[in-house]
Amino acid sequence: MITAIVLIHTAADSIPETAQAIADIEGVSEVYSCAGDVDLVAILRVAGHEDLARIIPAKISKVPGVLNTDTHIAFRSFSRADTESAFEIGIDDN
Repeated sequence: MITAIVLIHTAADSIPETAQAIADIEGVSEVYSCAGDVDLVAILRVAGHEDLARIIPAKISKVPGVLNTDTHIAFRSFSRADTESAFEIGIDDN
């Protein structure tokens, strides 16, 4: 499974509609509106790189209100739960 983070610049007057249209695209798992340099952040989880090539330019970029995208592909996921569980390996509850 490939995870990609897509930073999206949108027209300011259409952020909610644009976000929902992007969220409705297959392969998009979450869309966040946010403060800062970008208007929306979309998280994509797909089987292959060709899916990203199909979804981002052909679907996300064509949603009305989308002005520009910047895609980042994740290599590895880290979380507190992952770190804590790693230290429990080999510990018996007995």
